Amino acid sequence: MADLPHRFSRVAEDLISSLRRIPSEDPRGIRRKPSHEVSELIEAIKAKYGIGMPTAEQAIRDKWPEVVGPANASYSNAVRIDERGRLIIHATHAVVRNELFMNRAEILERIRRIPGCGSVKQLHLIQG
Repeated sequence: MADLPHRFSRVAEDLISSLRRIPSEDPRGIRRKPSHEVSELIEAIKAKYGIGMPTAEQAIRDKWPEVVGPANASYSNAVRIDERGRLIIHATHAVVRNELFMNRAEILERIRRIPGCGSVKQLHLIQG
C-alpha cells in the first residue's frame, strides 16, 4: 500500500496539535480557499465595477452639447445619475435652467437614445 498522507478533519488536526503542543499550521478562523490567478481576479474586479468602461454619466457628458445645444451646454453640465435614476443637471444661469426645464421631455428622450443611458428616468435641475 502506498504511503499517502492522511488528511484529518480540521477538528482532529487542532486536537492533535494541541495534545502534542505543536502550533497549528493555520491560525484559527482561517479557511483555505482555492487559489486563483491574479489576472483572473483583476478581470473579475474590472468587470464587476466597470473599470475601464465608459459610464452612462460620462457618455452623457461627452454628448452634452448635442443633447441640450451648444449655447445651453456652456451654462450647464450633467453632474451624476442618482440611485433613483434621476440625472442631476447643474445650470449656472436661471434662463438656461428654465429653458432646460421647459424642454425636459425632449432632453430626456435624447439622453435615453445614448447607448447605456436608458436607465435615466427623469431630470433634476439645480441652479447655482
